[in-house]
Amino acid sequence: MSSKIIPCAVTGAAGRMGQRICQMILDSEPLDLAGMTEPKNSPYLGKTLKDALGIPCDYATFAESLDTITTDFDVIIDFTFPENSMETVRFASKRKKAAVIGTTGFSEEEKAEIKELSNSFPCVCAPNMSMGVNTLFKIANDVAKILTQGFDIEIIEAHHKFKKDAPSGTAMRLAEILADAYNRDLEKTGVYQRKGFIGERTKEEIGIQTIRAGDIVGEHTVMFGGIGERLELIHRAQNRDCFVSGALFAAEWLAGKPNGYYDMQDVLGLR
Repeated sequence: MSSKIIPCAVTGAAGRMGQRICQMILDSEPLDLAGMTEPKNSPYLGKTLKDALGIPCDYATFAESLDTITTDFDVIIDFTFPENSMETVRFASKRKKAAVIGTTGFSEEEKAEIKELSNSFPCVCAPNMSMGVNTLFKIANDVAKILTQGFDIEIIEAHHKFKKDAPSGTAMRLAEILADAYNRDLEKTGVYQRKGFIGERTKEEIGIQTIRAGDIVGEHTVMFGGIGERLELIHRAQNRDCFVSGALFAAEWLAGKPNGYYDMQDVLGLR
């Protein structure tokens, strides 16, 4: 960890997550807010955070792109959407800036590009920055190695009605972890919905079910269902601060790290 002030740039800073990231950076001792971005048609461009959103910061202004932020920064924090985040990663690669990417919904090709480009800059990329969820990743893997026989695996995730991708990136990461633990091909064994006369559940299935309703911040359940018993691992996010706290912890952790691709398991020392 670094004890110096680390200037950060935040992309999509007027969104729900972006605003909270900015606010919590301002409340953080090791981090500072150097600038923010919003799309070119945004009414906030050129305005300070205080003038645009009422957040008490009169020195950081909204810019159209990372290239046009006038104050220098060391780390980019991006919780936007895949197309925008890929531009962030390409910028970070060219300008040798560290990046924390919390966006979900990347294609396999985009994930591969991020990993390749991260050879030229330090990058933490994770579908969920919550410390609790990343502990869930570790525990789910450990449980799977114990319950090797006679247990069916189901993942249920619930989010607010505004979420655009499904299943969530967190649910998919859980599915990948469990598929690896059980030596299964997720492309062949993942089951994402059930309807009609579908027949008996196969032993190899990994169910990933999605709920979208109201303002649910995020809930993930991993169910190990046996005969006569059931073990459930549950994480519930009460608000977005847990994601932001993890992202800011990752931004501080990245200071001085060599180029490469990291995730929150690396940040938290869970490997």
